[in-house]
Amino acid sequence: MKILVFDIGGTAIKYGICKDGELIFTSEFPTEAHKGGPHILDTIKRVCWETIESVNNSNPREVFDAIGISTAGQVDSENGIITFANSNIPDYTGINYRSELEALCGLPVMVENDVNSAAMGEAIYGAGKNYDSFLCLTYGTGIGGAIVINREVFHGNNFSAGEFGSIVTHADIRLAGNDYFDGCYERYASTTALVAKASTYNPNLVSGREIFNHIDDPKVVNIIHGWIDEICVGLMTLIHIFNPPCIVLGGGIMTQPYIINTLKQKLYPRIMPTFANVEITNASLGNNAGMLGIYYLTCEYFQK
Repeated sequence: MKILVFDIGGTAIKYGICKDGELIFTSEFPTEAHKGGPHILDTIKRVCWETIESVNNSNPREVFDAIGISTAGQVDSENGIITFANSNIPDYTGINYRSELEALCGLPVMVENDVNSAAMGEAIYGAGKNYDSFLCLTYGTGIGGAIVINREVFHGNNFSAGEFGSIVTHADIRLAGNDYFDGCYERYASTTALVAKASTYNPNLVSGREIFNHIDDPKVVNIIHGWIDEICVGLMTLIHIFNPPCIVLGGGIMTQPYIINTLKQKLYPRIMPTFANVEITNASLGNNAGMLGIYYLTCEYFQK
């Protein structure tokens, strides 16, 4: 199948053309998440049509077999609807990609959560391909999670399983707070949390890349170590609940070797010995994981 694929994150939207499990074209543009869900939908619709016209300006069905959407937020993948999104993307809840894009292009549309898509990309083509079951977490604007069991995404009761960013890691703050994520993992272990802490020390440290460019600064190292401790707290909980053979860690910041090496040194002594055979590894597909995953899921869904 030849599928037009999108991976919608809080910062950037990546898209491409995927055929036979290979991306033959990719590009990206800013999400402009602050403009809200309807703006993102309109942007996706415009890019869909422009891409179809650039390849063949006649019948979309002569160009693509389907459209696959990997996106932030909780997703009802049976109906192609965003069922819940936090304040990172305002007015995103209720967006129906399937009905909107099918009406526009006349092509079948598959929609899945971005971390579920990335996890399936890693399961089929990447770091998880040697495991039938594993957990996947991505660290970025927030923290996303996915549960892969027997090479299928476990969705839970309402397509919302794997909301690892909402693990309570600071109970006193959660009990006193009003927001769903007060005191939760996402507020302390995401890349956003690291940048917020680092920028109070040095206002020029506005990204993960800038922070690791200053790794020779002892105060920056202390900040990084405190952040890795927060990552460990969430992973300890997941390891003792799921007893997984492998945890795949994704997100741009996880490409820094210093993180994984330090994380392993801190994590393994803190988990029970019977759980310590869990493999902690980087995602291997980089920015392409979500697009490759939604390609696979779209093929599977429409070939049933």
